[in-house]
Amino acid sequence: MSDAGKYGVVFRIEGIGEAKGELIRIKSPLTAESVWRAIPVVGKASVWMDAEVYFPAGIKRGLERAVRKVEKGDIAYWPLGDAICVFYDEIVPYSDVNVIGRVLENLAMFSRVKLGTNVTLDKA
Repeated sequence: MSDAGKYGVVFRIEGIGEAKGELIRIKSPLTAESVWRAIPVVGKASVWMDAEVYFPAGIKRGLERAVRKVEKGDIAYWPLGDAICVFYDEIVPYSDVNVIGRVLENLAMFSRVKLGTNVTLDKA
């Protein structure tokens, strides 16, 4: 764990590039820890409403400080779909999510992700 309960992460999107972010433990501590321990997380991307990219997490967590309101740049875990979500535009999630972090650099690249694109979440 890095300073102040934050974990540096990087998203690698095949054929598009990389984005830096951080998991922020205080937002949803158990979920953030589970994602951190599962890294690297690799999956095929899905896109929701031209505002969100999500991919399988494989951690099977429940709701933790769940919300239906997210901000552009939020990284969240979606319990219903067992998926990691990146919100690159304004949207209301399909159902409650556990916000676990933020994208810090290169958020705009997520708008170029297409269905089935390989996505990797790794430690920075």
